[in-house]
Amino acid sequence: MNDKISHDFPAPGEPLAPSHASADTLTLLTRRRSTPAIGLAEPGPDANQVEHLLGIASRVPDHGKLAPWRFILFEGEARSSFGMILGKVWAVKNPDATPDQIRCEQQRFERAPLVIAVISTVTEHHKIPLWEQELSAGAACQNLLIAASAMGFGAQWLTEWYAYDCDIKDALGLRSGERIAGYIYIGTASEDVMERPRPRAHVGRWKA
Repeated sequence: MNDKISHDFPAPGEPLAPSHASADTLTLLTRRRSTPAIGLAEPGPDANQVEHLLGIASRVPDHGKLAPWRFILFEGEARSSFGMILGKVWAVKNPDATPDQIRCEQQRFERAPLVIAVISTVTEHHKIPLWEQELSAGAACQNLLIAASAMGFGAQWLTEWYAYDCDIKDALGLRSGERIAGYIYIGTASEDVMERPRPRAHVGRWKA
């Protein structure tokens, strides 16, 4: 991590303001919209931006300070090389798959310049409930989406079949208790995205 990035993050024990009023942040959160992975292209984040993204992803609520997540990056040729594994696994489990379908699976990670697999790494048999640890990994995914948008990139959080497949988990080296919280696709949006209908929140107020 270079000096510029290291200066962005506070040091342990540094006093921090309890709030950071920012109209720009509220606007970003109000208008944030996922960009479909198929609509992402070069350029993606550079090395400094990637380090910054990961640092921001780690600044999430974490009961027990367990850091119950880790990241696997897919950039450059790594996207296509892992795509060959996706295609092979898909073909074995779908013997009737056409060449075009297999090719589609092989090219999954080539839809964006950067793909970040967020791995939920829970500590089993711990006093901190597993559910809380898993929620922390989900928060890391959301931080990545917000940070990517703030940097000027489009992003999408996907799971799809390869987030749940045992052979893919083995290929990624997942250990006992680890699960794939999602794959975050990040790149430059080729066009604007349209707002979709948003459900109204179901809100109740407790009355004493």
